[in-house]
Amino acid sequence: MKKLAIAVTLAAGLGIGSLAGVQAKLPAAPAKTDAVKAAEAEKAAAAKAKEAELNTKAMDKAVANYKKNKGIAEPKASAATTSGKKK
Repeated sequence: MKKLAIAVTLAAGLGIGSLAGVQAKLPAAPAKTDAVKAAEAEKAAAAKAKEAELNTKAMDKAVANYKKNKGIAEPKASAATTSGKKK
């Protein structure tokens, strides 16, 4: 009987604790200062510029590859077509 009372009390405590945890609210985050906002904006601008530079390099490489290969893979001549036999 004593073990049953302990188990019931423990279960009730866990139920109440979980209900309290669900209802709890976290404190609001502190407002960002102008310096923090400016630093974040500068960091975002630098990341955007780097991404644009990498994109430009990739496009230049693709264009150079296209011009080098003329965009079409030419079929290689097989031994049967270069043997000199005519049909």
